[in-house]
Formats: sequence, structure tokens, C-alpha cells
Amino acid sequence: MKLKHFIYFVFAIVSLSFLVNCGNQKKVASTEKSAQEVDTIVIENDSLEYKLIVLEVGFYSWLQTQKPRGYHSQRYMELKNRNYVNEYNLRARNAEYYDPELYPFQIKYSSDIDYGYEVNYLLFHYFLFFEEKYNQKLQ
Repeated sequence: MKLKHFIYFVFAIVSLSFLVNCGNQKKVASTEKSAQEVDTIVIENDSLEYKLIVLEVGFYSWLQTQKPRGYHSQRYMELKNRNYVNEYNLRARNAEYYDPELYPFQIKYSSDIDYGYEVNYLLFHYFLFFEEKYNQKLQ
């Protein structure tokens, strides 16, 4: 059986969680709640090899105002995500200089793994949301 790869990190201020395992075809299930509740977006494939969960107040509503799926190529978002993850991890490792509540864990994102379009799309847009909401500049 193929060993599954996991990415897990939490943004403590509003309790964001992403969980990614490996796979190809994904389904999107989402719920939008009131502005004071946490939005939840779940992406998974039938074999449950990949799973990405975003829990963040306002993320789903914000995502609806962004450029549509297909605007950026998967390759573009993979390159951006790699840069975002590198900077995020640098900050997570340097809690004396960066707020550990914003950067509590390192993200394990491998450029050797094809996470697929949907996972990269949501991760890319979460980083944009994170920058805007918490006034951070990761790139």
C-alpha cells in the first residue's frame, strides 16, 4: 500500500486547518455560515488519498469574489504555493521575530507531489486571504 503524505497546519487566531493527503480527482463540498461562524471547505477524492480542509471565518465568502477556477494554471499556483510555503515556514521557525499565533506550525508541501488543481487553487487563495486578513506579506 502506498504511504500517504500529509500536510497539516493550524492558524491559531481563527483556527484554520488544512489537511492534505495524496490523490487526483476531487469533489468539493462546502458550507457557508454566518460571518461569525467558521466557513468550511472540504476537497477530497473518492479514494480519500487527498483531503484539504479550510476552516476560516470569511474565507468562503472571500473566495467567491476572487478570479474563477481556470484563471491561473496549476503550474503557476504550484510555484506561488512553494514560495508561500517557504516564507511561511521561515516565519514558523523564527517565533522570536514572527507572531507564533499566526505561524504555529510548519507546512509540509512537496514540489515532487502533484496535489492537483483544486488543492493548489485553495491553498494559493488561502495564502492571499491570509495576507489580506492578517496584514502579512509573504511574497
